[in-house]
Amino acid sequence: MFREMDTRQSIFDLPSRKFFVSTGHRNLEAIIHGQRAPVPLGPAAGPHTQLAPNIVLSYLAGGRVIELKTVQVKDDLDIPRPCIDMTTVGYNVEWSQELRIAESLEEYAKAALAIAILAESGIAKIAQPVRGVLFEASIGYDLAGIESEKVDGFLRRMCDASPVIDKLRHEIPRELQRYRDVDVPSRLAAGITLSTFHGCPPGQIERIAQLIMSEYGLAVTIKLNPTLLGKNELLRLLHGELGYHDVEVPDAAFDSDAKWDDVVSMIGRLSNEAAARGLGFGIKLTNTLVVKNTRAFFPKDIPEAYLSGPPLHVLAVRLSARIREAVGMNLPISFSAGIDWSNFADAVALDFAPVTVCTDWLKPGGYGRAHRYFEELFRRMDAVGAATRGDWIIRAHGHGRAALAALALDADTEARCARALDEKRDLLAASGDAYDRWVREAARRNTQSYAEGILASGRYHRNHHDKPPKKLGTKLHLFDCITCDKCIPVCPNDANFTLAAGHTELPIVKAHREGTAWVFRRSGLLRLDEKHQIGCFADHCNECGNCDIFCPEDGGPYRMKPRFYGSIASFSASTGDGVYVERSAERDLVLGRFDDAAFRLEARHGKILFEGNGFRVTFSEHDPEGTIEGIAAGEVDLTWYGILNLLRNAVLSQNDVNWVSCLWEKDA
Repeated sequence: MFREMDTRQSIFDLPSRKFFVSTGHRNLEAIIHGQRAPVPLGPAAGPHTQLAPNIVLSYLAGGRVIELKTVQVKDDLDIPRPCIDMTTVGYNVEWSQELRIAESLEEYAKAALAIAILAESGIAKIAQPVRGVLFEASIGYDLAGIESEKVDGFLRRMCDASPVIDKLRHEIPRELQRYRDVDVPSRLAAGITLSTFHGCPPGQIERIAQLIMSEYGLAVTIKLNPTLLGKNELLRLLHGELGYHDVEVPDAAFDSDAKWDDVVSMIGRLSNEAAARGLGFGIKLTNTLVVKNTRAFFPKDIPEAYLSGPPLHVLAVRLSARIREAVGMNLPISFSAGIDWSNFADAVALDFAPVTVCTDWLKPGGYGRAHRYFEELFRRMDAVGAATRGDWIIRAHGHGRAALAALALDADTEARCARALDEKRDLLAASGDAYDRWVREAARRNTQSYAEGILASGRYHRNHHDKPPKKLGTKLHLFDCITCDKCIPVCPNDANFTLAAGHTELPIVKAHREGTAWVFRRSGLLRLDEKHQIGCFADHCNECGNCDIFCPEDGGPYRMKPRFYGSIASFSASTGDGVYVERSAERDLVLGRFDDAAFRLEARHGKILFEGNGFRVTFSEHDPEGTIEGIAAGEVDLTWYGILNLLRNAVLSQNDVNWVSCLWEKDA
């Protein structure tokens, strides 16, 4: 992080101009389960919250409530590849974490430590009032799994992660040792979001929530499914109003989910139990929608996919209005469904907190798209004279006066509040103890009007989301592309990166022995014409396919571009093409695997050892043809030496920073 800021003014490829550093004169604070979040935005549990760099990027973009990727007892899942299709709206076929539970815990602890160091160091220039962050753990999917030793151990460590954090402190490099004692709360989890997806038996939901409160003393948020709208209403909206006639929701999705009356009564009981324990309780709207898998991008043997994005926004908003009508405004609602720059301010105005994002951050710009969320929210707040989140809720949709009248305040107080409303003055100062009621009543009216008018603009209709990303009809190769660099920010793991290798020519040359002499066969040049190349850090790439969707060329950067591995173990465990580069004071080592051919290159002070199937040769790095020696059973393709050497020099360049160079910087 530090070196990248020094050299490129970015962290994990997010430019510093996209960092969220201040709310200016505004106060967006939200109290979530009794704890302060400086702003109510965050990433939803998913591809943006699995690895420590994901979480740090979410924080830099403005996320202050981080919903960690869902953990479950089955932590050895075989996730289909590719698993994310953002061609139009959003579809995925992934489940929960792709790491082992212990690995997930360590990533979350790493993220907490890294964020604390970022805040303490000041390198990101984040203002003190907005430095705080809450982690919300997410677990699923049934009682037996959550009671298992694995998940129990995870939850207990999320309540006290001191041993994990202390271990990580000792891994902080020597040049940053001043941060080894930085303050990191040992309790990582501010609360638990319970995912009721993927077959969680409805009768177990309440028992799981009770277990979390009683056994771990944690606030609980239950994530509900859009099918709670009921089959008729959901299909009327999805097909009739929004035009997604090709999206088929299986009957089983409705049959197996919790039913309306059961959920409403459960909310009441759990709210009472949480209050008695002094804990928070709320709901999250919503899970993705189960649909039949008809996507050509996904493996054909996967029967179901999960819909997100714009159509889900409509379903979730309508469901929120119905729930609030049934249970009132005291129930906290966390919201995640099709959030983008155009509706984030509205979601805040509906008193949703937190408001979490996934689908939109998978589009070009990635985490940097959040910058526009705040720009639009601030613009709209300033336009109505709202300096706080509460004042924004009251003023946002023009219901402040009606909400005030509904409070039945005494005449003097109501008149004082009305004047403050008209004169764009501080509404808390005017209303005093009535302020929270005013905010809730305005949010209730905002919810009703927003839900009623959400279809009017047509922006959530299929017609507005039916155009796939532009494709040029050309194919990707190992080197050179149009270098649009879209593949870098759309990767939630920041696995794709630029390589400092451009405008280069490599000789295409093969060598063989004739007696004691070496004979060379040349057949032109391999030209690299672009300003730089693209690489992929395989250890952070989960082959989700998202970069393939947005790349204008065909083939997928994660498959076609050089894949670098972070260890010999990960390189050996893979069967695909790739490169492992290692640097020490004595030598550089490069292992390469391309088209079923394996190579090994060692560079020691200008002397090269290059070996592969049937050959082992040495030569000077500066004059391979004039100094070659060794054995070869057949022809040696020295072009691969040129490619591996190019990749070595590019990825370890002192003028750049990437995942590989950072691994070996201390040993150079």
